[in-house]
Amino acid sequence: MKRLLLVLLLGLPCLAPAQDLAITIDDLPVHSALPPGETRLSVAERMIAALQDAKIPEPYAFVNAAPIAENPALTDVLTAWRSAGFPLGNHTWSHANLDTLSAADFESEITRNETALRDSPDWHWFRYPLLVEGSDPAKRAEIRRFLKERGYRIAAVTMNFNDFLWNEPYARCRAKHDEAAIAELERLYLAAAHQAADDARRLSPGIAYVLLIHVGAFDARMMPKLLAQYREQGFQFVTLPQAERNYDDSLTPPLPPAPVDANRLAAMCSAPQ
Repeated sequence: MKRLLLVLLLGLPCLAPAQDLAITIDDLPVHSALPPGETRLSVAERMIAALQDAKIPEPYAFVNAAPIAENPALTDVLTAWRSAGFPLGNHTWSHANLDTLSAADFESEITRNETALRDSPDWHWFRYPLLVEGSDPAKRAEIRRFLKERGYRIAAVTMNFNDFLWNEPYARCRAKHDEAAIAELERLYLAAAHQAADDARRLSPGIAYVLLIHVGAFDARMMPKLLAQYREQGFQFVTLPQAERNYDDSLTPPLPPAPVDANRLAAMCSAPQ
């Protein structure tokens, strides 16, 4: 009997312990190309619905408010996010690259963006655009001092699969009604997300993870499948403050390379009909 029990136990899959994962979304209200028939608000609403259906707790969206100055109707995207009970964070006014600006100009980008955030609870979370935290040590230290002085926490990223690379090919494939190509985009997207999660666990085992994705049309389409896949991988969803409660703002956790063939995605649906 003991031998039979041992055989049965050895035949069972080894279940990894659940790990915490926070979902964060960059570039509200505008990110990448739109497929035919979509609007910025419809993309946001699809993403919100998927997050609500999956009961994701307080997913942060990081805002660049410059497009709203050009098109005030885009305020509706932020309103929809807040109406869902989801918080907003600061991603600079114009998605500025710290390495191309002075510290003073980058600080101005941060403060100028705050007006769009003040109606959101707990908006003092900051994400560096392009995840560029400054190659010059003095500038890097100055921005971290400035953020701390203004009460910000840094929204570090510990899981990323360069999801933004799918949004333009998706818009092209939708315009061409190429359903086979869209199905392949879906397969590649989920495979890259799965591999990135495995890589993050190997590189930084045992931590709570923070996923970076974008408010893109393909991301909105894939959100239900993506969240279901993370649950199948053993993740449980938590808030950004919960995930980063033990992170050190003076350091950036390591991030593995994203498992993506960018050239392959760029070529999809790009040939003339």
